[in-house]
Amino acid sequence: MSDKRLKKSGYDKKICGVCGGIAEYLEVDSTIIRLLWVLFTIMGGAGILAYIIAAIVMPDGENY
Repeated sequence: MSDKRLKKSGYDKKICGVCGGIAEYLEVDSTIIRLLWVLFTIMGGAGILAYIIAAIVMPDGENY
């Protein structure tokens, strides 16, 4: 059983590490997650609020 947990990235971060952490969890490139997040923000406007909530709720990852 793998110990795969959603957490903020400790090394792949631009602001808080939320997109980097999601990318690590889904095993995809973090640039794709960041682009999707920007599109989500432009289309619905809730992306900024969702990012703030995720930055507060997600635990910190390890620094490499």
